[in-house]
Amino acid sequence: MSGPRLTADFWVAAYLARLRGADIPVFIVARGDATAGAVLVKQSPLDGTATLYQRSFDPMTGAREWMVLTEGAEAEVDAAITRQRSFDPDLWVIEVEDRAGRHLLDEPGLD
Repeated sequence: MSGPRLTADFWVAAYLARLRGADIPVFIVARGDATAGAVLVKQSPLDGTATLYQRSFDPMTGAREWMVLTEGAEAEVDAAITRQRSFDPDLWVIEVEDRAGRHLLDEPGLD
């Protein structure tokens, strides 16, 4: 049995605070459902490319981890976000802008 799940808006607020604490610029591009909306994180190193992350769930272990949904030219990543939002309007989209490519998704507590 898994533990209690955080609401999407609570997780997003905590993530934004952690990024801002590390002086990493971050923006909410699209607000999803406050309770159960899925979250996509776009990391842009400000060089015309981007990587889009989504949280994955392993039903066998119950583990959650962030995986790359798509990466490449920023325009292509933005098109992928538009496609995802067309069939999931409850989706959150967070954009992280950091030249070093930091996103902090690999830190404890953000899975």
